[in-house]
Amino acid sequence: MAKPAMLVVFVLPGTLRHWVSGQSVVKVFAVGPDHDTPPTLGSALDTLRRTHPLLEGRLRDDDGRIKGHINLIVCGDHTQGLGGLDYALPPGAEVYVMPAIPAPAGPGCA
Repeated sequence: MAKPAMLVVFVLPGTLRHWVSGQSVVKVFAVGPDHDTPPTLGSALDTLRRTHPLLEGRLRDDDGRIKGHINLIVCGDHTQGLGGLDYALPPGAEVYVMPAIPAPAGPGCA
């Protein structure tokens, strides 16, 4: 039996488009590890590494973890709280790549 595969769309902010010839969207196929397991965010990023290594290098560190200044949002949910790289992607997944917004310095809000 074939491993499950799906098309995954990465939607990029302007700051990362330089690494993919100005494209705002990059599409890759993600493949599950076996016939019973759906593709994960990690498997989509593994494909991205093969097809767009310069972009993927901006998203993950040398250990394969999502860099601290990057947020990945899938179907409106932040993947960090949903298993991170092990997050099982739903069919038709769109992954929004967002730069992390630092907390303001100084005293709290008035």
